[in-house]
Amino acid sequence: MAKALNAGLRRSLDDDDRVMLMGEDIGRLGGVFRVTDQLQAEFGADRVVDTPLAESGIIGTAIGLAMRGYRPVCEIQFDGFIYPAFDQIVSQLAKIHTRTEGAVTVPLTIRVPYGGGIGAVEHHSESPEAYFAHTAGLRVVTCSNPDDAFGMIQQAIRSDDPVLFFEPKRRYWDRADVDLDAAPTVGLYDARVVIAGSDLTVVAYGPMVATALAAAKEAASEGTSIEVIDLRSLSPIDFDTIDRSVAKTGRLVVVHEASVFLGIGAEIAARISERCFFQLEAPVLRVGGYATPYPPSKVEQYYLPDVDRVLDAIDRSLAVE
Repeated sequence: MAKALNAGLRRSLDDDDRVMLMGEDIGRLGGVFRVTDQLQAEFGADRVVDTPLAESGIIGTAIGLAMRGYRPVCEIQFDGFIYPAFDQIVSQLAKIHTRTEGAVTVPLTIRVPYGGGIGAVEHHSESPEAYFAHTAGLRVVTCSNPDDAFGMIQQAIRSDDPVLFFEPKRRYWDRADVDLDAAPTVGLYDARVVIAGSDLTVVAYGPMVATALAAAKEAASEGTSIEVIDLRSLSPIDFDTIDRSVAKTGRLVVVHEASVFLGIGAEIAARISERCFFQLEAPVLRVGGYATPYPPSKVEQYYLPDVDRVLDAIDRSLAVE
C-alpha cells in the first residue's frame, strides 16, 4: 500500500504542476513510512517541501496556497499529531467555500496515517476520523488495499473539496497487484461490495476490512454466508449500497477500530435502522474500540477488534429470530 500511495502521488505531481506535497520529514527522508520516498529528488524541494514541526502552520500555509490556486497535499506524520491543526481544519478549511458563497475553493488533501496494530507509543495509534466526518464541509475517505490507495489518492487530489485521506498504517505493508495504467473504476465516495453473501452484512473500512474478510472466511467454513462492504468514504457515506445489502441479508454488523461510542458505526446503525426497519431481522450491532484512551502497545491486542469479536457479533445477530 505504501508503494501504491507513492505511485499515486507521483502520478498526481506529474499530471498537474499545481500539486505540491508538504509535511515533516517527507522530502529527504521520504516520510516515516517512506510513502513519499524519492519524490523530492524527482520533483524538487519546491514541490515536495520539508516543513517545520508545526501542524497548525502546515495546514494554515496549505490553506493559503489552495486559495491561490495550488493543490497542496499535507502529510500528518501520525494520527495523534493532527490535533494542533484541528482549529485550522474545522474552523477555516471546512468553512471557506461556504463563507465566500462558493467564490473560493480549497482543494487541499490531508493525508493521515491512522489506527493501531504496529506496537507504537502514545499518540501514534489513534482513530480520529469521526471528529472530521462530523464536520460539514470536509470530505473524509479511507483506503483499505493497495489498488484503492493508488486510485483514491489521485481522486482526492483532483477534488475541489478539502479531503481528509486516512491511511491505515498497519496495512502499509499489505501486498496486491496494482495496474498503474488503469483509471479508478469506483467513485471516491462510493462503497464497494468486496464479497457477496446472503445471511448477514458486515460493513467495515480502512484497517478493519481485512479483519472482516477473515471473519467472513471463518464463518463460511461453518456454513454462514457473509457479505462484506468496504465503506471507503466516511463523509459522505454511501448508504444506498448498504441499503441494498441489508434488504438482501436482513442483518448488519458494523466494524471499526475507533471507539464504538459516538463512532461512525453509530451513524450507520441509526440510518439503517430508519431506512431498513422492515427489512431488518435483528438489531444493527457494532464492533469497535472501547471508550478509553488508546492503551500501551503491550496490551493493544485487547483493545483492537479481532476476528473473534466480529464472529461473536455475527453469532449474536444470527441468534435473533
